[in-house]
Amino acid sequence: MKIVIFGLSLTSAWGNGHATLWRALLRALIQRGHSPVFYERDFPFYAQNRDLEEIPGARIVLYETWEEVRSQVTKDLRDADVSVVTSYCPDSLSATETLLDHHPGLHVFYDLDTPVTLDALYKGQRVPYIPANGLADFDLVLSYTGGQALTELQTKLGAKSVAPLYGSVDPDAHAPAEPDCRYAADVSYLGTYAEDRQPKLEELLVKPARQQPAQSFLIAGAQYPAGISLPANVRLLPHVPPPDHPAFYNSARLNLNITRAAMARMGYCPSGRLFEAAACGAPLLSDDWPGLDTFFEPDREILIARTAEDVAEALRRDDLRTIANAARQRTLEQHTAQHRAKQFESLVGGRVPAGAQLCGA
Repeated sequence: MKIVIFGLSLTSAWGNGHATLWRALLRALIQRGHSPVFYERDFPFYAQNRDLEEIPGARIVLYETWEEVRSQVTKDLRDADVSVVTSYCPDSLSATETLLDHHPGLHVFYDLDTPVTLDALYKGQRVPYIPANGLADFDLVLSYTGGQALTELQTKLGAKSVAPLYGSVDPDAHAPAEPDCRYAADVSYLGTYAEDRQPKLEELLVKPARQQPAQSFLIAGAQYPAGISLPANVRLLPHVPPPDHPAFYNSARLNLNITRAAMARMGYCPSGRLFEAAACGAPLLSDDWPGLDTFFEPDREILIARTAEDVAEALRRDDLRTIANAARQRTLEQHTAQHRAKQFESLVGGRVPAGAQLCGA
């Protein structure tokens, strides 16, 4: 299939979790014989932090304005089998209008931020990447989130056919690695600053750091406020390049995962970081949310933390390596990009009947 995608950024992972997901999925689709084309607006802040130039077998189109690329988009759509518009695509409305006018194939919307989308709707806010008439014009709506979110996409946004397409990992890019002293810590957290995640970060990392001054803690991610107050045993790194992620994960005794508030409330929304760290054979400690046990078995493949005391208890465990190995095995068996590529093929392989919900949670 020729698959034309309109997304946020593929070439920069700076403050952008979409990039690593698409990189893994596109490589898997290419290995399976497909031809992806990815359109990305060339924002200066991504250009200044670009960490990928190409993916062999894919064509990446960088552009500054939609008008300059409109004719090329139209040409690409005429012989495409599938077109995909994603959440947070800065030109999603123009892309949707163009593909509806010029693409005879399957029209797909992929919401990589479904709980955020729905939360904005509940608050009566405009969602800039959702067309005025919702998602009714798309043949298929894919969601990074399963569970109740699938029904909400139908009832709130008019999606005709919905299915989850969860995050995944490329095991060639994420595998056990030698620890790196730059990333050494007892507890590490990798994630862009988000106001709604900050209370949990305070409870599950900053508070434990204050209570255990002999332990070391590391926060890595972009956009943290200047002058943020942290204990002396907490280091803050502004960015970890994707090629360093395996070393980052393998340099900590525990890797902390924190889910954005809207995603945690809705559940069934595993961060790609979970699969990445697990594929690297790194012990995982996560906040709790509905459906987490769908992806990893608590206390056998992943540890759960609700309070600072839970973090301290996790650090005292002597079976972290066993837990990490079990999570890695589960990930390789169920959560690789190859698994998701096969699911994508199955979902788009035929025209989807109106009103069908293809998968459950």
